[in-house]
Amino acid sequence: MSKPRTKPPAPPKRAAPKASIVWLASYPKSGNTWARIFLANYLANSAEPVPINNVHRFAMGDSILKTYRMVAGNASVDLNDVPTTLRLRDAVLRGIIGNGADVNLVKTHNIRGAAMGTELIPAQYTRSSVYILRNPLDMVLSYARHYGISPADAVEAIGRSDNANATDGTAVAQFLGTWSEHVESWTRDAPYPGLVLRYEDMLERPEESFGALVQHLGLPLDPERLKRSIHHASFDEVKGQEAKGGFTENPGKSATFFTSGKAGAWKEALTDNLITKVKTDHRKTMKRFGYL
Repeated sequence: MSKPRTKPPAPPKRAAPKASIVWLASYPKSGNTWARIFLANYLANSAEPVPINNVHRFAMGDSILKTYRMVAGNASVDLNDVPTTLRLRDAVLRGIIGNGADVNLVKTHNIRGAAMGTELIPAQYTRSSVYILRNPLDMVLSYARHYGISPADAVEAIGRSDNANATDGTAVAQFLGTWSEHVESWTRDAPYPGLVLRYEDMLERPEESFGALVQHLGLPLDPERLKRSIHHASFDEVKGQEAKGGFTENPGKSATFFTSGKAGAWKEALTDNLITKVKTDHRKTMKRFGYL
């Protein structure tokens, strides 16, 4: 009599990845670093400011080259090759959420869309988003200084759909698109909660703006802690820290990362033709957010 056949045990089911990423998103030079410095101080809740070169410990980036190198596991992999880094992106994001934390703060300058068929901001890994935007007339001046280009070239760049940051010594390629495309991608309907902060409101009404950020993250809102963290993230504080010890996020194209921190510099620094071009290229989105 033959023995009854038994089925092999089913392999254990893999737990679905936790949707824990809170994207801290912006077009470059729009206030992302300021928001992250504030959050680092609020989370640390210390009487002394968090050193600006330690902020990365509180919010990682989605394009850090050494992270892609670790995931690739092969020093010969060419991370200057954009298709290669895009193939690695899903594994990088899975590595971020793999710690099982409820919240992982992740800085990004990528547009919320796809590049070469790769979804850059996967909804299945996302808990929520914070989008920081700035008047493009001011942003473009800071953008020009940051990348070591002329204001005219910067205005041209933020009006191109193919605008991107190439791989450099610290980061893999990032896909920006035009300023308007970027803003619209992050501020239109998404399958997860989102908060939009204007740089100008962060300047004029810091307690209201940063308080909204704290509440969006589900953190307890303590007025004294809020005021202290805003002070620790103030321009004078971070500028002073940079003067003493430098700032690791400065790409070296300009003498300092923290240059002005004010609004309205474009009125004196941009020529009429550049002002007209920015307003023409981005009229609809600027009007939507009160910049026209």
